[in-house]
Amino acid sequence: MRIDKYLWCIRIFKTRSIATEACKKGHIKINGASIKPSKEVFNNELLVIRKNQINYEIVVLDLPKSRVGAKLVDLYRKDVTPKEAFESQDLLKFSKDYYRKKGSGRPTKKDRRDIDNYSEE
Repeated sequence: MRIDKYLWCIRIFKTRSIATEACKKGHIKINGASIKPSKEVFNNELLVIRKNQINYEIVVLDLPKSRVGAKLVDLYRKDVTPKEAFESQDLLKFSKDYYRKKGSGRPTKKDRRDIDNYSEE
């Protein structure tokens, strides 16, 4: 089975064209090597998928015939992503929120001066 079709079948990506684009951009790796969307995937291969600034690590258990329901996805893949990947995502989210509230608009002139003064020190 093609890698783009496999990623679509196990619901990593919403559409097959999005999975193809991810392969072309180098976000998908099999056993550490970047691949093309037409690369065949086999059992017990390690996939590293870069999505939403997280490197998901997935082991292929079996190949589905077609797209499967969300409850059946775990029959075809095993997620071995380390917990540290998700913790770093949480830290990144908190680091962005410490200064300004979401939706408060552009920085004021005073805010910009404060940022400039902080970066000069």
